[in-house]
Amino acid sequence: MYDTYVVLQGWVGTDPETIEAGTTTMTKLRVGCTPRYRKGNDYHDGETSWYTVNAWRTLGANVARSVHKGDPVVVRGRLKTDVWERDDGSVSTTLVVDATYVGHDLSRGTTVFTRTSREERQPADQDPVVKELNHGEDPWGPALTSEGEPMPAA
Repeated sequence: MYDTYVVLQGWVGTDPETIEAGTTTMTKLRVGCTPRYRKGNDYHDGETSWYTVNAWRTLGANVARSVHKGDPVVVRGRLKTDVWERDDGSVSTTLVVDATYVGHDLSRGTTVFTRTSREERQPADQDPVVKELNHGEDPWGPALTSEGEPMPAA
């Protein structure tokens, strides 16, 4: 309830890596965000902040198929910190975003959308993130016939 949600606009710094995590999968990538500011008539880049983005289940599978190193993206998700110890004993902190949405930044170019089939998607009642955001309802809406009509109830 008191989670911190963020929206990142940046560039993918690593090719997505899919990891098997128990009975589910996660896709992990790094996103760099560089602020740009104007000073007089000139534009300057600020310091780049790097975030690890974790995308779970169907979102992760779609990210792995759609996003590549160098792509401009927009990411929304929960921000958390990962504190870990390096080999030399020093402590480091990584900013991690558990993504709820990932997409190409259309202010930087165009993309083509291909809808995944229902069989490829994680059912809403089995995906806690989708369940929380959509109150248990399928975010893709009802299944449709090839004519665009709702499928009859089973």
